[in-house]
Amino acid sequence: MATLSNKVVVITGGSSGIGKALTEAALAQGALVAVCARNFAKLKALFPASDKLLCFQADVSKETDCYTFIDAVLKQWGRVDVLINNAGISMRALFEDADINVIRELMDINFWGTVYCTKRVLPSIIKHKGVIVGISSIAGYRGLPGRTGYSASKFAMQGFLESLRTELLHTGAHVMWVSPGFTASNIRNVARIADGSTQAETPLDESKLMTSEQCAAHVLAAVTGRRRSVVLSLQGKMAVWLSKLLPGIADKMVYRHFLKEADSPLKKYH
Repeated sequence: MATLSNKVVVITGGSSGIGKALTEAALAQGALVAVCARNFAKLKALFPASDKLLCFQADVSKETDCYTFIDAVLKQWGRVDVLINNAGISMRALFEDADINVIRELMDINFWGTVYCTKRVLPSIIKHKGVIVGISSIAGYRGLPGRTGYSASKFAMQGFLESLRTELLHTGAHVMWVSPGFTASNIRNVARIADGSTQAETPLDESKLMTSEQCAAHVLAAVTGRRRSVVLSLQGKMAVWLSKLLPGIADKMVYRHFLKEADSPLKKYH
């Protein structure tokens, strides 16, 4: 897939951050884009009306919403060439303190949302030799303290996508995932804390992070290049390899890194 021009691209979670940037970038490349979000009014306000854009209200944690969204795309354009499973939320709380519903919500959105959308779109992807993408995280390779539910959901996503890629090996369809590093977006602002409410602010200096637009450009280049998987940051690549080669040292380094965060929940154990 050398270009996205006139390809039908489906993006979940498009009302902010990487999803918004992906939508803008895909449209700029001449794609026909279908994008969904829970907040339909916010989604519609972001993009000018166009016959190349379909905005849809959907909560990807709900199977019926995912199926209705994909069915609307198929009715509009007759096919799907690329599915980008981007919708997701994070968390920041010790497992000891977290309400179990926080873990369940992350799995429902980050993992099950990917499964539901992929299930409905798969016949079209196979027919048109398209691409299924998961927006994952370093947390999908390396368990992160204070993010048990987030890491679990991303590990599950990557395991699902890797299994599916192997199943489809001789169909011409392609399955992949991209793991951004820390990216400037609102994912940390809306991350769940122990009681399930939102964090409301980020512990990071967002001005020093990769922008959502830069991340989106990398993702779409990986899609058109049909890459197997991509880890976008040097820090992320180091974490992946260190965890494979020297897991005990990686445990200590990751712990120290997250202990230094502002208001780190790990300080409870010190």
